[in-house]
This record gives sequence, structure tokens and C-alpha cells, in this order.
Amino acid sequence: MQRITSKENEWVKHIKKLKDKKYRDSSNEYVIEGIKLVEEAIQEKATIKQIILCEDCEKNAVIPKELMYEIAKQECIYVSENIFKYLSEVQTPQGILGVIEKNGKNPEIDYTQEVIVALDDVQDPGNLGTILRTVDSVGLTQILVSKGTADSYNPKVVRSTMGAIFRIKIIECEDLKQTLKEIKKHKFEIIISSLQTENTIYDVDYHKKVIVIGNEANGVKEEIQTLADKKIKIPMLGKTESLNASVATGIILYEYVRQKRK
Repeated sequence: MQRITSKENEWVKHIKKLKDKKYRDSSNEYVIEGIKLVEEAIQEKATIKQIILCEDCEKNAVIPKELMYEIAKQECIYVSENIFKYLSEVQTPQGILGVIEKNGKNPEIDYTQEVIVALDDVQDPGNLGTILRTVDSVGLTQILVSKGTADSYNPKVVRSTMGAIFRIKIIECEDLKQTLKEIKKHKFEIIISSLQTENTIYDVDYHKKVIVIGNEANGVKEEIQTLADKKIKIPMLGKTESLNASVATGIILYEYVRQKRK
């Protein structure tokens, strides 16, 4: 067991730098925080590099004993309260952090899935985290993200997933258009959310479909739209013309669930 009390410790500097995307990419690691996320990481057998505990955690009995037994099997580092607050991203920390290894680089697309969700430059970390959680909730296990999409391992995204990040394979596409062209060779159809159509989400059979969700302000890029086999929209009875990206994704995916149950 290691105990750290100085901000100048090299290991503390390493954790702090993991707040930066470039450093997360180069080290292939990211940080999780809180009892639930650490518990989920253990249950899902994520590759846990270290678990960081505030010295007062055990004294205050904040972490359940059963979880502490599992944590003890990992490489644990104890830090002073001041150091933990220095590393924490939340206002009321629970006294536990984890350093996790990211997905394998350039993971392959699973073409056995009925539906694939692709994100075209979705910018808001909260939206991205909620979409990952929704994808997990409908039984899908992967997602495509364009180069311009928010970083999936941003701390806010990770918190928003509520553990789904350990179950969803995140496939980062250097060129989303080219990736979609390759997917079409596997007899998938490209479905794009758009207001410029009379087709609704109820007019699609969700089998071997890629659902492309666009940027919050600008929608799906024109170059991606040219690949669409069908454009769909969510019918609305009120005056609002469009919905939040994560809400729209949820509505579309749960039409897929409805059809699957039927």
C-alpha cells in the first residue's frame, strides 16, 4: 500500500494531467470517480490500473465493506484529504478514484448488431454521456464517434454514462464518411435524422441500420447526408421543431426496442 501527501509527487501529477485529452490519448488511460463507477468497473472487469482512496474513507465507512474487499484486490494508493480534493472533479467527493485503461485502439465494428449508432460531431459531453447510457440500455454494445465528437473519456462524459462506458465499445473514426461507406458494403442502410423529410421514425424497419446523429447546432454534415438511404424525423405535435441530441437518440432507439418486442 502506498501513501501520498505531496502534490509534487510524480504519480499525483500524472493523475492531474489525465484531465487533458491529449494526455489521456497518449497514456491510453482515463479517470473515474465515485463509489458506483468504481464498483461498475470491478463488476465489468475493466482494466483498473490503480484505485485512489482518501485516507478518511475507511474511517467514515462511506464505502461498503463488500466493495472494500474487492478494492483490496487492486493496486491501491492512499492520499491525504487535501490531495484527494486536488485530484477530484466534483464538489462533494466520495473519496474514491480509479485509473482505467481505455478501449483497445481501433476496435473492429461488430456487424452482427441489428443497429449501429454513429455520432457526427456531437459536442456536448452531457449529451454524449447520455447517448452512451441509452445505447447500453437498449442492448447495443458499440458506438461510432467522429473525430469532431466530444472526447468519450472526458470526466463529465464518464460520469454521465453511469457505468455504461465499461460496456460500450467506442470506435473513434478518423473519417466517419469513409467508415460509413465500408459499413454499407456489409448491407447496412444509413438512416439520418433530418427535418427535411416526411418519413418518421415509425416508417423504418430497424434491422441492419446505422442511425447517424448530427451536431447539436448544424445537424448531420452534408457529405454524410449524401450517403443516406433514408432520412427520418420525430413527429411533434407542439411548436418545437427539434430536440436535444440525446433525447432524439433515445426516442429513435426506443422505437427500435418497440419493434423488437413486437
